[in-house]
Amino acid sequence: MATAFHAVAAARPRLPLAAFACLCPGPGPATRRKLRLTSTAASTMDAASASSSDAKKTTTVFVAGSTGRTGKRVVEKLLERGFGVVAGTTDVGRASGSLPEDPNLQLVRADVTEGAEKLVDAIRGADAVVCATGFRRSFDPFAPWKVDNFGTVNLVEACRKAGVTRFVLVSSILVNGAAMGQLLNPAYIVLNLFGLVLVAKLQAEKHIRSSGINYTIIRPGGLTEQPPTGNIVIEPEDTLYEGSISRQQVAEVAVEALLCPEESSYKVVEIVTRAGAPNRPLKDLFASIKQN
Repeated sequence: MATAFHAVAAARPRLPLAAFACLCPGPGPATRRKLRLTSTAASTMDAASASSSDAKKTTTVFVAGSTGRTGKRVVEKLLERGFGVVAGTTDVGRASGSLPEDPNLQLVRADVTEGAEKLVDAIRGADAVVCATGFRRSFDPFAPWKVDNFGTVNLVEACRKAGVTRFVLVSSILVNGAAMGQLLNPAYIVLNLFGLVLVAKLQAEKHIRSSGINYTIIRPGGLTEQPPTGNIVIEPEDTLYEGSISRQQVAEVAVEALLCPEESSYKVVEIVTRAGAPNRPLKDLFASIKQN
């Protein structure tokens, strides 16, 4: 999506390890996974967020889209903060070569387009799910809907079946551009040329919000590969229509949402960076947004 955001910059301000072992007698895969992943995660996270008892309960996180440019950073940041991570990927071989080797990381094949039932076993045993998926450009005009809409819905339904109650979605600003009066915003027009991807994302958000699951929806501005150059700004939904943010900072916000559930639950936030913005703790920024 970063390419599309940057393509309209001239028109207006820039907008922006191996696979699981074979099953063997003994505890089920979800139980064995959690036993392996939680010991280091619990101790590290206790030190990182001792003030939040809810955060300590979230020790194992399933990441969808784990080999993507944002998802990979989410995995890395989760591991840094001591979480156990189950990385969902459509290609375990490729993921093993691109994700860090870590005793708290496990890889599992998971394709969000294949339906909720096939995702249940992959996410069972996780305490939370972070969805950082995004369609890849192809000749399939329905790819955005298969991934960014139906894929996200499948993941939410799998969470409900598997008993996972915490869901963090990485979406995009301008998904509700029509209601914001941004129909003629060049970025809104260009991005929706790719199969109405912003509309697809918005419909997925609506499903999440009506599902009953404890959610945080994060809408970043234009995604950049560069290191952070400004401080993070968090605004309420349908507020921002321009701006950019590094993928690294998006990952930080996603992980912080898990660390401070009291401040981040049932919220839709929009994030960009600004050079002149004050450097405030993310927990405080989340707390400044009203709950839906």
